[in-house]
Amino acid sequence: MARASSALGTIRELSDLEQQLHREHLIRLDPEGRRDRFNGIADDTFITHYSARCFAGVTRVFALVDHDGHVRGTGELHPPEGDEPADIAFSVEPQLRRRGIASKLFETVIAAARAEGFDQLRITSSSDNQAMRALARKFGASFAFSYGEAIGTLMVAAPPLAAGHDGKTLRQARAPAFAGW
Repeated sequence: MARASSALGTIRELSDLEQQLHREHLIRLDPEGRRDRFNGIADDTFITHYSARCFAGVTRVFALVDHDGHVRGTGELHPPEGDEPADIAFSVEPQLRRRGIASKLFETVIAAARAEGFDQLRITSSSDNQAMRALARKFGASFAFSYGEAIGTLMVAAPPLAAGHDGKTLRQARAPAFAGW
């Protein structure tokens, strides 16, 4: 599994057996972080069910795991449904914000989306979540505003396939390559 390490911890994809770490991270978010992440109020019960759904299907969850084994930030890649684009979502615990974690997670999710062959990503936030909009714009997203929400769209160029590659790979083979950060 690809990883990127720094003094803050390691960014890597969480396995299905690590769902509890994801849930605990989301529960540790402060009220503003929960509101920004879920576009509204999210109590512990909602978060518990949400995290379980993330690990019950095909969502890929990337995380900053600190040296004590706690998840401190996540980037989620939810595959497209029907004609809709793939959805992405991010969260970083308050004490670690503004340290480049969300940017690294964003890069990781984009690389995973590219490897999956997704051509478009969507990120939804409240219209007052300026930090998320600035981060998404850094990666080329454009936004439309509707009823208090900002809906961002980001085009993802797929990498060329290697000669003889049939496009069918295992999740581990699709894992993005991480550079040190």
